[in-house]
Amino acid sequence: MYDERLTVPRSWWLLALGLGLSLALVLLRFSPIAALAGLVAGTAAGAAALSSYGSARIRVVQGSLVAGAARIPVSALGAAQPLTPTEAVAWRGVKADPRAFMLLRSYVPTALRVEVTDPQDPTPYLYLSTRSPLKLADALAAARQEKA
Repeated sequence: MYDERLTVPRSWWLLALGLGLSLALVLLRFSPIAALAGLVAGTAAGAAALSSYGSARIRVVQGSLVAGAARIPVSALGAAQPLTPTEAVAWRGVKADPRAFMLLRSYVPTALRVEVTDPQDPTPYLYLSTRSPLKLADALAAARQEKA
């Protein structure tokens, strides 16, 4: 029904190259071969870290919302509120509840706030960084209707 991967911006991949170049410069005093190995290893390590950080996914499948490592049945969710960039900053800052589940990516300006209605769950709401909050809210509503 819905599937989004919160990949890092393309410009961030220059950070991986910068890490490789930095390591190469440090190892250059030992030998050019060590510098080349440092360039390759540093770039690969940086790319692996960025890929891991950008691998967070948000999915609505089989009556559940899967956000990162969390899997929540849509029956335990309430109203979904799409947040503008200004509102998203407020909800991850001054309005934030420390008990809330947050799948937060600072490079994604918009978000969706979903109330948790399960009385057994102390989490008041989910804050999900998403590039298309309206589509995610619609997918949750459709999944809730299917479940009913």
